Amino acid sequence: MKGVEALLTVTLGPERIPLARGVRAGGWVFASGVMATDARGGPAPEMMNGPRPLSGLPKRYREASRMFRCAQEVLRAGGTDFPHAVRTDQYFPDWRAVPFFHQARRECCGNYIAPSTSILEPQLRLTQAGMSMEVIAVRPDSGMQVTPVYPPGLDVPSTSSFVPVVKAGGHVFVAGFLAAWKPGDLGGIAPEAKVPEGHLWKGNRIQLEADYIIRNKLMPALDAAGASLNSAVKAQVYLADIHDVPAFNQVWARHFGEHIPATAFVPALDPGFAIAEARCEINLLALASGGPVKKMRSRPASPAVCDGHPVAVKAGDLLCFSGLVASDEGGRVKAGRRKSSSGIAAQMEYLLDVAEKTCAEFGTSLENVLRIQQFHTDLEEFYPACRAWKRRLHGRPLPISTLQVPGPLLVPGCTVELDLWVYAP
Repeated sequence: MKGVEALLTVTLGPERIPLARGVRAGGWVFASGVMATDARGGPAPEMMNGPRPLSGLPKRYREASRMFRCAQEVLRAGGTDFPHAVRTDQYFPDWRAVPFFHQARRECCGNYIAPSTSILEPQLRLTQAGMSMEVIAVRPDSGMQVTPVYPPGLDVPSTSSFVPVVKAGGHVFVAGFLAAWKPGDLGGIAPEAKVPEGHLWKGNRIQLEADYIIRNKLMPALDAAGASLNSAVKAQVYLADIHDVPAFNQVWARHFGEHIPATAFVPALDPGFAIAEARCEINLLALASGGPVKKMRSRPASPAVCDGHPVAVKAGDLLCFSGLVASDEGGRVKAGRRKSSSGIAAQMEYLLDVAEKTCAEFGTSLENVLRIQQFHTDLEEFYPACRAWKRRLHGRPLPISTLQVPGPLLVPGCTVELDLWVYAP
C-alpha cells in the first residue's frame, strides 16, 4: 500500500524532532501547523517587532501575509494550490489579529476562500505567534473537482467571505458555524438559541445553541450538497465551557441517533468565537448520499471517547478519529502504567496504542497519519509528547499541529487530546 509522503521537513528543538510542514497521499494534501516561520521552523522576522515597530505595516498583517506564503509553499510542494483547498482552520490567541488575517487571506485567495473555522485559544507552539493555520486541499490531477455550494438562506459572517460548503470527490466539507442569525451573522446569537432574557430557565443555553446550529446551519448545508446527518463522518465541536459536553451530547444523540460522527470536543477561550457570547462552534465533514465514497464506523467505543461515540469513522481513503484522551474506565491513565512513564508519557503511550489498534482495524497504519492535532493544557508537555511519537513512528516526520487549550479536557487529569486524520486507501 502506497503511504504518505512528507513535505518540507524541518527539525525542532535540541532533540531534533522531525516535523513535516505538510503531507501528500493519494489525491490529498494536508498542511498542518502553518505559521509565519523561517526555513528552520522558527519565527520569521514578520512575527517579530523591529526597532521601529510603529513605522511600517501592522505586525499581524505582516505575519498573516507570511503565513499564507508558507502555506502556499507546502501546497505547491504537494502539487496543488489554494484554489483547490477544501477546508482551513485557524487559531488565534488574540481576536485583534483576526481582521488582519482576513485581509491577507482575501489578497492571497481572491474570490474563492475554502470553508473556514476560526477559534481563539490561549497559546500557539511558538509563543511569539499570533496565528496558525491548517489547510486541506486536493491535487488538480486527483479527479476530485472542487465545487463550491451556496445553500439558499444560509448566512455566513459578513467579513469572512468564505464558501460555506464545498464538495470534492464525494466528500462534503462544511465550515464552522455558530448559532448566529440575520444576513452576515450580524444579528448575533439567534433569540431561539438563548434562554429568554430575564429567565433562569426555559431551556439550556448550550442545548439551544447546539440544536439551532444543527437545524439551521448544518442540515441546510448538508442538504444543499446532497448529504445528510446520516452521512456525517467527522465533527469538531469547540466549546467555551468543556463542562457543557454532557448536555451537548443529549442534543447530538437526538439528531444523529446511531450515526454519530467521529467527534472532537475542543475547549476554547471564553470568549472564543466571532460572536463574544457564543458557547460553541461546529464544523463537519460528510459524504454525499448515494455517492461512490462509502462510510465505515469503528467497533464499539473506547473510554478514550464519549459514551456512544465511535473512535473513528472511515470515509473513502480518509480515516477520521474522534478527539482522544488517555482515559480508561477508571479515568485518566496513571503515571507508571508503563515502567518509568511520566504522566504525559503514559498518556501518549495509551493514546498511540488506541490509535494503532484502530488503524489496524481499518487495514491501515499509524505511519499513514495525515494530520496530528495535539491539544495541550500545558505546552511544556509538547516535546515529551513528540518523543512518544518519534519512538512509535521510528523517526518519521510528524505532520503535527499543536496549541494550548484551556483546561480541563474531557476527562479530569488528562492534559493532552489527539485529533487524527489517517490515510486508509
